[in-house]
Amino acid sequence: MERLNTINELKALRERLKVEALRPDRPRARVCCGTACVASGSKRLVERFRDEASKAGVDLEIVKTGCQGFCQKGPVLRVEPANIFYQRTKPSDVPHILNYTILGNTPYRMSLYRDSILTEPIPVIDDIPYYKKQLRIALRNNGSIDPRNINHYIAVGGYSAIEKALATMSPDQVLEEVKKANLRGRGGAGFPAGRKWEHTKKAPGRIKLVLANGDEGDPGAFMDRAIMEGDPHSLLEGMMLCAYAIGAQYGIIYVRHEYPLAVENLSIAIKQAEELGLLGKNILGTDFSFTIDIREGAGAFVCGESTALVASVEGERGFPRPRPPRLSEPGGGPWGYPSNLNNIETYACVPPIIEKGADWFLSIGTKNSPGTKVFALTGKVKNTGLVEVPMGITLREIIFDIGGGIIGGKKFKAVQTGGPSGGCIPEEYLDMPVDFDSLTSVGSMMGSGGMVVMDEDTCMVDVAKFFLSFTQSESCGKCPPCRIGTYHMLEILNRITSGKGEDGDIERLEELGRKIIKGSLCGLGNSAPNPVLTTIRYFREEYEEHIYDKYCRAKVCSGLGVFRIDHEECFLCGLCKQACAFGAVKELRDRFYIDQDYCTKCKACYMACPIGAVKIEKQKREKVPASGTRQG
Repeated sequence: MERLNTINELKALRERLKVEALRPDRPRARVCCGTACVASGSKRLVERFRDEASKAGVDLEIVKTGCQGFCQKGPVLRVEPANIFYQRTKPSDVPHILNYTILGNTPYRMSLYRDSILTEPIPVIDDIPYYKKQLRIALRNNGSIDPRNINHYIAVGGYSAIEKALATMSPDQVLEEVKKANLRGRGGAGFPAGRKWEHTKKAPGRIKLVLANGDEGDPGAFMDRAIMEGDPHSLLEGMMLCAYAIGAQYGIIYVRHEYPLAVENLSIAIKQAEELGLLGKNILGTDFSFTIDIREGAGAFVCGESTALVASVEGERGFPRPRPPRLSEPGGGPWGYPSNLNNIETYACVPPIIEKGADWFLSIGTKNSPGTKVFALTGKVKNTGLVEVPMGITLREIIFDIGGGIIGGKKFKAVQTGGPSGGCIPEEYLDMPVDFDSLTSVGSMMGSGGMVVMDEDTCMVDVAKFFLSFTQSESCGKCPPCRIGTYHMLEILNRITSGKGEDGDIERLEELGRKIIKGSLCGLGNSAPNPVLTTIRYFREEYEEHIYDKYCRAKVCSGLGVFRIDHEECFLCGLCKQACAFGAVKELRDRFYIDQDYCTKCKACYMACPIGAVKIEKQKREKVPASGTRQG
């Protein structure tokens, strides 16, 4: 790889690669090799394509791309030039795809996407509902390029933003463009990136750092990982533009150790950029010098918090630190150097802003939340995966138009946004626009972009307990409000969901939650009570049923309800009696019944009954709660 010494040499290379690498008429299979599709067998597809193309004598280009988003349907791939999308592809499908599509320019119907088994297949990717309403900025190259080939990135316009900045813009102009675009941090809080950059730029000192947070500890969230695995050069270019704007010389990408593919692809990208002269000393013959290193974290959720991340980068245990000083001030960043910290998705949005201008970015999304946001859509929704949508799109559009609605045609109940510290949003807000301010107004948050959909069979008290148990176990334990407060909240929730809830437990949860938010040292503690407080706010009646009726309407929690057998439905199979370990199911003449004195409410009989003849009913309410109705 020959080193580029001037900006003109980079321009010439790009023009040459556009002709060589992007020939529109060349047969090409873009196979998703993101983590989810690799787990589903996409590497076997690559090998089969190579074998079959070799046998047929076809000059087929096989591009191993990053995540193409539709993880539910993996392994997925696109075949060009017809732009046909294939889902759940098996190695046995490859010869047919080769013969039908690559040689015959005709879709192979068996592997095409269908909305349902009775509908006509949809061959072209742009016509598939999952992709129709998406707009890709951060994920613009995922699914198109080989992340291990820098020439692919350059051919699709990569490094043209840093080229433009070095050739025609001063550092202050780059900073002002990012400020004007109002790019808000995609890592959670939504703080304007330009203001953060400006604060770091003004800090005294000769050495400044650019930090990229790729920790992403939220369960089920993989937006940053998808960029690091599938388009690492967009991250490097975004960091370079930040470094140019604020006068930084060194960059650090903090990645959790559990992302081996991300670490590998980033390492390859950094090495290729260095060999080409895009990282290092006097980049493209200018006075701008910048290097990037990778630091691997141990996977602690708290290290997503800025000061804990800094401690981990320095080789210390990931404990949050009091502020000030902030990271952007002397003494705040790693080893005391002023540093700018953004997450991966934020940096990936910077090159298009510089290349196309702030006005272009502001034309997308809403006034206070311009641009797009990447979400990991999961839960009880038909189509799960990675989606990037314009800010201001409604929850209903994401869940029902893109996600395809609720599995099994069941009723939507709630959606939790923002990861384990986010809030649960009920059906009444389905038409609310998704942006930073709207989500905050209903008690949730954007967070890193997790979006978990829940249906009518979900117990909201159990959901609150699940998320709180995660944040409680991930608490570093440094400050008492988080360490002790979340422990006591979890104790109360365990008691409620096991049928031992007491009058006043709801109020205790609310009081503890408020104190934890107010008194915790870092963002983990400040947001940990959110799932509990929002479920109380919107689903208070379920808490009251658990406590006063000893009943779980979703039939999820053990130790609740009165168990009985409906004799009109029961067909005397005896499976309930076999399942009961406590002898509570008795047989009397031609019927079975449950002896309440022996019943432990373990749900074994309920789960064993093949026709649903075992019923769980409310107990007589012990006390009418003083609170009455839901508080909002």
